[in-house]
Amino acid sequence: MAPRGVRGGVLVTRPEPGAAETAARLTALGRTPILAPALLLAPRPLAPPAHAQALLLTSRAAARALTPWPIPVLAVGAATAEAARAQGFAEVRAAGGDAAALAELCAATLRPADGALLLAVGAAYSLDLTALLRAQGFRVIRRVVYAAREAPALPDLAAEALRAGQVSHAMFFSPRSAACSLSLLSRAGLAEALAGIEALAISPRVATALQALPWRRIRVAGRPDQDHLLELLKP
Repeated sequence: MAPRGVRGGVLVTRPEPGAAETAARLTALGRTPILAPALLLAPRPLAPPAHAQALLLTSRAAARALTPWPIPVLAVGAATAEAARAQGFAEVRAAGGDAAALAELCAATLRPADGALLLAVGAAYSLDLTALLRAQGFRVIRRVVYAAREAPALPDLAAEALRAGQVSHAMFFSPRSAACSLSLLSRAGLAEALAGIEALAISPRVATALQALPWRRIRVAGRPDQDHLLELLKP
């Protein structure tokens, strides 16, 4: 939330439960978080197949949707690996932060002959990773463990802060949440309010999704993780 009179707030478009975590990090940096989750997440139950040799996770949302069982986990990056360990998975390795890096880790540490890979994802996510892995000869079992739907509207406090010029930066964590945020901002009639706001994108794909609206400028994190995204806020 942004108190009245406060300028330089940071719009957080990430869905819960990650939004609260990002808000805490921003507060620790002396910034004012303004929560505006673009997506609403709902977990789906998963019955793990017995014949999978490893579980692949491409997001913290996927990790948090699962109940742990004894299986090696390969996570897309350090933050997702940390979330998997917090859920109770014991054997977890982290890739370099994107789908290509996760596919490389699979190729380097696993063999197609040893069994299928279980890819736990959100609805409509990670189709590119599935294709990369199958091209390497792996059998991929893709299972949806959470669904994400667009939020019905911007929160009132976020819209008020944007209209009052209390937002200096906006953070975006995925191409889909960026696209949904742009839709919400446009429907609220707030496109013109973005001219003084710097958009912070976690990856070049996210930056591409943001180009439809007139930001002051768009900056991309040096690596696709929250730590590097927050680095963009430091003087």
